[in-house]
Amino acid sequence: MTEKGNERLVLVGVTGSISAYKAAEVVSSLVQRGHEVLVLMTRAAVRFVAPLTFEALSRRRVVVDPFDPEATVGTEHISIADRAALLAVAPATADAIARLAHGLADDMLTTTALALTVPMLVAPAMNDNMWRHPATVANVRTLRERGCRFVEPEEGMLACGHVGMGRLASPDRIVAAIEEILASRPD
Repeated sequence: MTEKGNERLVLVGVTGSISAYKAAEVVSSLVQRGHEVLVLMTRAAVRFVAPLTFEALSRRRVVVDPFDPEATVGTEHISIADRAALLAVAPATADAIARLAHGLADDMLTTTALALTVPMLVAPAMNDNMWRHPATVANVRTLRERGCRFVEPEEGMLACGHVGMGRLASPDRIVAAIEEILASRPD
């Protein structure tokens, strides 16, 4: 058995954003680069992209429900966290960032995140007003103070029609940040 976090399993958390489709490119790129990837989706994320997409790309079952009858153990979130080398949440909605910052654990993604002892990377995606809102700013600050790394959102046309800061970073930037963190960790 390997030590905690030494399997080099990359967890990709996908939350309920229109940019969830871009996470498929992140997962595909990571797998092509030789990483083992497990996707954790929120219930809202599955409304944007079907789990089957990520299962085909990662060649692994996608985990959505902490009470999934197919889970091998009742504490699957703990076993997943123990095998992880990193959690990348991409896209991360304002809601997901708030839940992560406040330790709320009401789905498989946030429950697993709370059990992690390895780095977490967050790639926000939201409306520009939401990104600048004092609550979001405070939640991002809280996560940074705990050592969480961020791939800053980009400026451009947003799904709502606004032009501003809040668009999900490019999949290439997200993958590069993941690999940078993994390369800095001891084997």
